[in-house]
Amino acid sequence: MDDLTASRIEATLLLCDAAVGDPTGKLHMLGAGWSVTGTPTAPSAVAVFLKVPWDRTNEKIGLTLYLFDADGRQVLLDERPVGISQDFEVGRPPGIEMGTPVDHAFQLSVGPMPLPPARYQWRLAVGDQDFSVSFQVRSA
Repeated sequence: MDDLTASRIEATLLLCDAAVGDPTGKLHMLGAGWSVTGTPTAPSAVAVFLKVPWDRTNEKIGLTLYLFDADGRQVLLDERPVGISQDFEVGRPPGIEMGTPVDHAFQLSVGPMPLPPARYQWRLAVGDQDFSVSFQVRSA
C-alpha cells in the first residue's frame, strides 16, 4: 500500500521534565504537560505516542523530530540540529483483532539548552504527516 492510500497515523506529543520507556512499550513521565519554561531550560523530554493503523504495521516508517524557533529555523546546539531522524516498524501483537491500531511510544530526552526567550516548536514528521507541540521560553 502506498502513502497516498494508507491509513493515517495518530500522534500525541507531550512536553515533560523526564520520560523513560519500559519493555512493555509504555512511557513513564514526570512533570508532564508544561508549555512555559525559563532559560537555560532544565533537562526535559518530548513524549511521543503513536497509534499505527493495522494496515501500516510491519512496515518501515520514517520519522523526524526536531526543534524549531519562532521563525521556522531549526535550533542548533554546537552547530547540530536538536532532534532525531530514524525509522521504526511496529509489529502486530498476537491475539489482537484484525484492524486494531497498534500503540508505539518513544521519548526524546534533551539536556539544558541556552535558548533565548521566544516561542519554540517540536515538529514531528511521520511518513507524510506532521504534528507539533509548542512552548515558550521566558526571561529568567
